[in-house]
Amino acid sequence: MLQSWAVSKPTENEMRAAVKTALDEDVGAGDATSQATVPTDVMARARMNTREKLSVAGLELAEVAFKEVDAAVAIERLANDGDRLDPESCILVLNGPARSLLTAERVALNFVQRLSGVATATFHYVEAVKGTKAVILDTRKTTPGWRRLEKYAVTCGGGTNHRIGLFDMVMIKDNHLVALREAKPNAISAAVQRSRVKYPRLRVEVEADNLEQVQQAVDAGADVILLDNMSCDELRSAVGIVDGRCKTEASGGVTLETVRAIAETGVDFISVGAITHSVRSVDIGLDFAD
Repeated sequence: MLQSWAVSKPTENEMRAAVKTALDEDVGAGDATSQATVPTDVMARARMNTREKLSVAGLELAEVAFKEVDAAVAIERLANDGDRLDPESCILVLNGPARSLLTAERVALNFVQRLSGVATATFHYVEAVKGTKAVILDTRKTTPGWRRLEKYAVTCGGGTNHRIGLFDMVMIKDNHLVALREAKPNAISAAVQRSRVKYPRLRVEVEADNLEQVQQAVDAGADVILLDNMSCDELRSAVGIVDGRCKTEASGGVTLETVRAIAETGVDFISVGAITHSVRSVDIGLDFAD
């Protein structure tokens, strides 16, 4: 049975480890400003609010950040990951020692702003291809150490995960084929055959730069063919060559302006590196009540 591309939600231990790393980086020996200016007995109420329209992700990480700093912080969640929210929506209400809220604030916001940015960007791509059969995929172009988090955020925006890493799928790319250029009958056929022998349970995808390689990948029995940087006319021709014998994935230079036309060529998947590697963190703030 071929493995699924689905990435599960990060576990509590994974979230705690990510938050601890971020807090160690930010807090260090202590929050000097809060310790110098805010008495220990001052209590505060704060609201985490959206400042633009967005798809939210990463709320549990924010909660973990506040709880790691101080277990006494009380948290009320008013939204859930995946929700589409308007500006000025309250997503978390926090009550507790003011020092603790101030110390955890930036780490909590960094997680929610970044991951909600990924979810929001993904949402726009998914909306752009509605009515076609194309599915929006992410890539391995992620922030080092944040891959599981960012891929989870993609699902919050309605996208679908590609492979998690190098270990859970065979992805035969152009450089692999160059390394096998002397193989017979051709590099693609040899690479697919060797992959089937070595990893019979893994999905095998082949990157094709031209229609000749598309035909070779179909003949070799690839599960998926990545159509790299092809024009819409070339994509339509590739879909015709494949004729349903495997799945097709368009990749390379995909933008919100071009994704609809790409989807209408009939490809099964469109991979978009920009939803993780070039995403803008959305505007979310933490405001103390007067």
